[in-house]
Amino acid sequence: MRYFLELAYNGEKYFGWQRQPNQVSVQEVIENRLTRMLGETIAIVGAGRTDSGVHAKKMFAHFDYNGEFRLDFIKRLNSFLPKDIAVFAVHEMKADAHARFDATARSYNYHLSPHKDPFAYKSAWVYGRDLDVDAMNEAAKLLIKKGDFESFAKVHTDVKTTICDVSAAYWQMNETGQLVFTITADRFLRNMVRAIVGTLVDVGLKKISKEDFKQIIEQKKRSSAGASAPAQGLYLVDVQYDKELFIHEYS
Repeated sequence: MRYFLELAYNGEKYFGWQRQPNQVSVQEVIENRLTRMLGETIAIVGAGRTDSGVHAKKMFAHFDYNGEFRLDFIKRLNSFLPKDIAVFAVHEMKADAHARFDATARSYNYHLSPHKDPFAYKSAWVYGRDLDVDAMNEAAKLLIKKGDFESFAKVHTDVKTTICDVSAAYWQMNETGQLVFTITADRFLRNMVRAIVGTLVDVGLKKISKEDFKQIIEQKKRSSAGASAPAQGLYLVDVQYDKELFIHEYS
Protein backbone atom coordinates (compact mmCIF):
# COMPACT_ATOMS: atom_id res chain seq x y z
CA MET A 1 0.00 0.00 0.00
CA ARG A 2 1.21 3.51 -0.81
CA TYR A 3 0.89 6.17 1.92
CA PHE A 4 1.65 9.90 2.12
CA LEU A 5 2.85 11.44 5.36
CA GLU A 6 1.75 15.05 5.86
CA LEU A 7 4.28 16.73 8.13
CA ALA A 8 6.17 19.84 9.21
CA TYR A 9 9.65 20.47 10.57
CA ASN A 10 11.98 23.12 11.88
CA GLY A 11 15.09 22.72 9.75
CA GLU A 12 17.51 24.60 12.01
CA LYS A 13 19.35 21.49 13.25
CA TYR A 14 19.18 19.44 10.04
CA PHE A 15 21.40 19.24 6.99
CA GLY A 16 18.37 19.57 4.74
CA TRP A 17 15.65 17.06 3.90
CA GLN A 18 17.61 14.46 1.94
CA ARG A 19 19.84 11.80 3.48
CA GLN A 20 23.50 12.87 3.54
CA PRO A 21 26.61 10.92 4.53
CA ASN A 22 27.84 11.91 7.98
CA GLN A 23 25.08 14.52 8.41
CA VAL A 24 21.68 14.36 10.12
CA SER A 25 18.75 14.93 7.74
CA VAL A 26 14.98 15.08 8.24
CA GLN A 27 14.49 12.11 5.90
CA GLU A 28 16.91 9.95 7.87
CA VAL A 29 15.26 10.73 11.22
CA ILE A 30 11.76 9.89 9.96
CA GLU A 31 12.88 6.72 8.19
CA ASN A 32 14.62 5.47 11.32
CA ARG A 33 11.58 6.10 13.53
CA LEU A 34 9.15 4.48 11.07
CA THR A 35 11.41 1.44 10.72
CA ARG A 36 11.48 0.97 14.50
CA MET A 37 7.73 1.43 14.84
CA LEU A 38 6.62 -0.78 11.95
CA GLY A 39 9.22 -3.52 12.35
CA GLU A 40 10.48 -3.39 8.77
CA THR A 41 12.79 -1.18 6.74
CA ILE A 42 10.88 1.89 5.57
CA ALA A 43 12.17 4.27 2.90
CA ILE A 44 10.41 7.58 2.26
CA VAL A 45 10.44 9.92 -0.74
CA GLY A 46 9.81 13.61 -0.12
CA ALA A 47 7.95 16.15 -2.22
CA GLY A 48 11.11 18.23 -2.41
CA ARG A 49 14.65 18.59 -1.13
CA THR A 50 14.88 21.56 1.21
CA ASP A 51 18.41 22.75 1.94
CA SER A 52 20.24 22.88 5.25
CA GLY A 53 18.45 25.13 7.74
CA VAL A 54 15.27 25.51 5.65
CA HIS A 55 11.90 24.81 7.28
CA ALA A 56 8.66 23.20 6.12
CA LYS A 57 5.20 24.01 7.43
CA LYS A 58 3.59 21.54 5.03
CA MET A 59 5.58 18.72 3.46
CA PHE A 60 4.55 15.36 2.02
CA ALA A 61 6.55 12.14 1.75
CA HIS A 62 5.45 8.73 0.49
CA PHE A 63 6.28 5.23 1.69
CA ASP A 64 5.02 1.69 1.12
CA TYR A 65 3.67 -0.55 3.88
CA ASN A 66 1.37 -3.59 3.72
CA GLY A 67 0.52 -3.95 7.40
CA GLU A 68 -2.26 -2.28 9.39
CA PHE A 69 -1.93 0.93 11.40
CA ARG A 70 -2.94 1.09 15.03
CA LEU A 71 -5.64 3.65 15.85
CA ASP A 72 -3.07 5.76 17.70
CA PHE A 73 -0.45 5.49 14.94
CA ILE A 74 0.08 9.22 14.42
CA LYS A 75 0.22 9.93 18.17
CA ARG A 76 2.78 7.14 18.62
CA LEU A 77 4.84 8.27 15.65
CA ASN A 78 4.97 11.83 16.99
CA SER A 79 6.12 10.51 20.35
CA PHE A 80 8.98 8.72 18.53
CA LEU A 81 9.95 11.83 16.56
CA PRO A 82 12.00 14.74 17.97
CA LYS A 83 10.18 17.91 18.96
CA ASP A 84 11.19 19.73 15.76
CA ILE A 85 9.38 17.25 13.44
CA ALA A 86 5.60 16.68 13.54
CA VAL A 87 3.27 14.45 11.50
CA PHE A 88 -0.31 15.70 11.04
CA ALA A 89 -1.87 12.97 8.92
CA VAL A 90 -1.25 9.77 6.97
CA HIS A 91 -3.07 9.47 3.65
CA GLU A 92 -3.78 6.19 1.88
CA MET A 93 -3.05 6.86 -1.78
CA LYS A 94 -3.44 5.29 -5.18
CA ALA A 95 -0.76 2.66 -5.72
CA ASP A 96 1.36 4.73 -8.11
CA ALA A 97 1.07 8.10 -6.34
CA HIS A 98 4.46 9.82 -6.03
CA ALA A 99 5.12 12.60 -3.51
CA ARG A 100 7.61 14.38 -5.74
CA PHE A 101 6.54 13.75 -9.32
CA ASP A 102 2.77 14.05 -8.78
CA ALA A 103 2.97 17.44 -7.06
CA THR A 104 1.22 20.02 -9.27
CA ALA A 105 2.45 23.10 -7.39
CA ARG A 106 4.63 24.11 -4.46
CA SER A 107 4.59 27.32 -2.45
CA TYR A 108 7.32 28.92 -0.35
CA ASN A 109 7.31 31.84 2.07
CA TYR A 110 10.40 33.84 2.92
CA HIS A 111 10.29 35.89 6.15
CA LEU A 112 12.31 39.09 6.44
CA SER A 113 12.26 41.23 9.57
CA PRO A 114 12.87 44.90 8.70
CA HIS A 115 14.01 45.74 12.23
CA LYS A 116 16.10 44.10 14.95
CA ASP A 117 14.03 41.39 16.61
CA PRO A 118 15.56 39.14 19.29
CA PHE A 119 12.79 36.57 18.75
CA ALA A 120 13.13 36.30 14.96
CA TYR A 121 16.82 35.80 14.26
CA LYS A 122 16.41 32.00 14.07
CA SER A 123 13.24 32.08 11.99
CA ALA A 124 13.65 35.08 9.66
CA TRP A 125 16.27 37.22 8.00
CA VAL A 126 16.66 40.13 10.42
CA TYR A 127 17.49 42.96 8.05
CA GLY A 128 17.55 46.43 9.54
CA ARG A 129 17.55 48.56 6.39
CA ASP A 130 14.76 50.45 4.65
CA LEU A 131 13.42 48.70 1.56
CA ASP A 132 11.19 49.93 -1.25
CA VAL A 133 8.60 47.16 -1.09
CA ASP A 134 6.58 48.59 -3.98
CA ALA A 135 9.65 48.35 -6.24
CA MET A 136 10.28 44.79 -5.05
CA ASN A 137 6.70 43.83 -5.90
CA GLU A 138 6.94 45.42 -9.34
CA ALA A 139 10.10 43.42 -10.05
CA ALA A 140 8.55 40.23 -8.62
CA LYS A 141 5.79 40.42 -11.26
CA LEU A 142 8.46 39.64 -13.88
CA LEU A 143 8.83 36.19 -12.33
CA ILE A 144 5.24 35.20 -13.07
CA LYS A 145 5.60 33.17 -16.24
CA LYS A 146 6.79 29.87 -17.60
CA GLY A 147 10.44 30.56 -18.29
CA ASP A 148 14.10 29.81 -17.72
CA PHE A 149 15.26 30.66 -14.19
CA GLU A 150 18.87 29.51 -14.49
CA SER A 151 20.05 32.87 -13.09
CA PHE A 152 18.64 31.84 -9.71
CA ALA A 153 19.77 28.20 -9.74
CA LYS A 154 22.66 26.71 -7.83
CA VAL A 155 25.46 25.93 -10.29
CA HIS A 156 26.77 22.44 -11.06
CA THR A 157 23.56 20.56 -10.26
CA ASP A 158 22.22 17.60 -12.26
CA VAL A 159 18.85 19.07 -13.30
CA LYS A 160 17.74 18.38 -16.87
CA THR A 161 15.92 21.70 -17.28
CA THR A 162 15.84 25.10 -15.60
CA ILE A 163 12.34 25.87 -16.89
CA CYS A 164 9.76 26.59 -14.17
CA ASP A 165 6.16 27.80 -14.34
CA VAL A 166 5.74 30.50 -11.67
CA SER A 167 2.10 31.40 -10.94
CA ALA A 168 2.51 33.81 -7.99
CA ALA A 169 5.28 36.03 -6.58
CA TYR A 170 4.65 38.92 -4.18
CA TRP A 171 5.66 40.62 -0.90
CA GLN A 172 3.28 41.58 1.88
CA MET A 173 3.48 42.62 5.53
CA ASN A 174 2.21 40.07 8.06
CA GLU A 175 0.59 40.69 11.45
CA THR A 176 3.97 40.69 13.26
CA GLY A 177 5.45 43.38 11.05
CA GLN A 178 7.60 41.02 8.99
CA LEU A 179 7.87 41.20 5.22
CA VAL A 180 6.84 37.87 3.71
CA PHE A 181 7.62 36.85 0.15
CA THR A 182 5.29 34.23 -1.34
CA ILE A 183 6.13 32.33 -4.50
CA THR A 184 4.28 29.43 -6.15
CA ALA A 185 5.48 27.30 -9.07
CA ASP A 186 5.18 23.83 -10.51
CA ARG A 187 8.82 23.17 -9.51
CA PHE A 188 11.80 24.95 -8.02
CA LEU A 189 15.53 24.79 -8.68
CA ARG A 190 18.14 24.34 -5.96
CA ASN A 191 18.57 27.62 -4.05
CA MET A 192 16.10 29.37 -6.39
CA VAL A 193 13.89 31.11 -3.82
CA ARG A 194 16.78 32.36 -1.69
CA ALA A 195 18.57 33.71 -4.78
CA ILE A 196 15.39 35.48 -5.92
CA VAL A 197 14.87 37.01 -2.47
CA GLY A 198 18.46 38.24 -2.28
CA THR A 199 18.14 39.85 -5.72
CA LEU A 200 14.76 41.44 -4.93
CA VAL A 201 16.30 42.94 -1.78
CA ASP A 202 18.85 44.61 -4.08
CA VAL A 203 15.87 46.10 -5.92
CA GLY A 204 14.45 47.32 -2.60
CA LEU A 205 17.78 48.95 -1.76
CA LYS A 206 17.83 50.72 -5.16
CA LYS A 207 21.03 48.89 -6.08
CA ILE A 208 19.33 47.58 -9.20
CA SER A 209 16.21 48.61 -11.11
CA LYS A 210 13.22 46.62 -12.36
CA GLU A 211 14.83 46.66 -15.80
CA ASP A 212 18.09 45.33 -14.30
CA PHE A 213 16.10 42.52 -12.67
CA LYS A 214 14.52 41.68 -16.03
CA GLN A 215 17.97 41.50 -17.63
CA ILE A 216 19.25 39.26 -14.83
CA ILE A 217 16.49 36.75 -15.62
CA GLU A 218 17.27 36.90 -19.33
CA GLN A 219 21.05 36.48 -18.88
CA LYS A 220 20.61 32.97 -17.40
CA LYS A 221 23.80 33.34 -15.34
CA ARG A 222 23.87 32.81 -11.57
CA SER A 223 26.71 35.33 -11.30
CA SER A 224 24.35 38.06 -12.58
CA ALA A 225 21.90 37.69 -9.69
CA GLY A 226 22.32 38.82 -6.09
CA ALA A 227 23.56 36.86 -3.09
CA SER A 228 21.31 34.18 -1.62
CA ALA A 229 19.21 35.15 1.38
CA PRO A 230 19.94 33.22 4.62
CA ALA A 231 18.32 29.80 5.01
CA GLN A 232 16.47 30.40 8.27
CA GLY A 233 13.87 32.67 6.65
CA LEU A 234 12.67 30.10 4.09
CA TYR A 235 9.60 27.88 4.59
CA LEU A 236 7.94 25.35 2.32
CA VAL A 237 4.28 26.10 3.08
CA ASP A 238 2.22 24.07 0.61
CA VAL A 239 2.40 21.17 -1.83
CA GLN A 240 -0.60 20.50 -4.06
CA TYR A 241 -1.83 17.27 -5.66
CA ASP A 242 -4.84 16.14 -7.64
CA LYS A 243 -7.56 15.07 -5.22
CA GLU A 244 -8.12 11.83 -7.17
CA LEU A 245 -4.84 10.44 -5.80
CA PHE A 246 -6.17 10.41 -2.20
CA ILE A 247 -8.20 7.45 -0.94
CA HIS A 248 -8.40 7.76 2.85
CA GLU A 249 -6.94 9.91 5.63
CA TYR A 250 -5.73 8.73 9.05
CA SER A 251 -5.48 11.74 11.37
